[in-house]
Amino acid sequence: MSATAVETRPSSSAPQFATDGRRRLRGIRPGLVLAWLVIAVVLAWAVVPWLFTGQDPISGVPAEKLQAPSLAHLFGTDAIGRDLFTRVVYGAVHSLSGALVAVTVGLVVGTLLGVLAGSLGGVVDAIVMRIVDVLLSIPGLLLALSIIILLGFGTVNAAIAVGVGSIAAFARLSRSEVVRVRQSDYVEAAFGSGARLHTVLFRHVLPNSLTAVIGLAALQFGAAILAISTLGFLGYGAPPPTPEWGLLIAEGRNYVATSWWLTVLPGLVVVAVVLSANRISHALGRNR
Repeated sequence: MSATAVETRPSSSAPQFATDGRRRLRGIRPGLVLAWLVIAVVLAWAVVPWLFTGQDPISGVPAEKLQAPSLAHLFGTDAIGRDLFTRVVYGAVHSLSGALVAVTVGLVVGTLLGVLAGSLGGVVDAIVMRIVDVLLSIPGLLLALSIIILLGFGTVNAAIAVGVGSIAAFARLSRSEVVRVRQSDYVEAAFGSGARLHTVLFRHVLPNSLTAVIGLAALQFGAAILAISTLGFLGYGAPPPTPEWGLLIAEGRNYVATSWWLTVLPGLVVVAVVLSANRISHALGRNR
């Protein structure tokens, strides 16, 4: 009787295992997987661009200028015969590094200000929040242009300008998260047990406050790519012939009527990366 029971156990556990497997597969969101795949490909472009193309992004072949997309030139060629796909691939490092600098500036400075305001309160909170209100009252593009005029043109300066514009968003979110966590029972118990402020901040408050900030950082990463591309399009970013994405779109705007691929295809790459970063940010926000 016991042997029969033992023999029937594998057959009863097999359907349960299959059910768990189907549940895991249903839990995988195709949109999120696609977003991570897009980000991974673009990061690979930035790190090892020579694996994706063997052509020169700076010099071209004049006899092959303004050729439509084909197997030889996936994104076509520009006005001086440069392969557009090669320039998009090599331009990833400029756009992504600029976005990384911008997010780092906003994340570090904004989070620091928000943590100080939320933990200390009083006069410090009032002063920091008034600074945040001033930054939020200035349009982001206008603020970035003003900072670039002071610092000078270039990808790094454009990234710093975009990062300064995002400080207010990080500061306000981190302050609200710190205030929320500080009102929890375990934080009050930590203070009641004699723990000092900096110990409570690093051990309890910060680990439970940074999830939302990380989600905002992913969202700001996509916004920073779009902002840096906009500044490059306006001529405030990297100088020619740097293959920066915004500059590529700007160089092709004079040929929209005859060579649509010069603006459409780099623009689609920017849109895909920004939407992917936004999708990942929303997923991080739901999981917090």
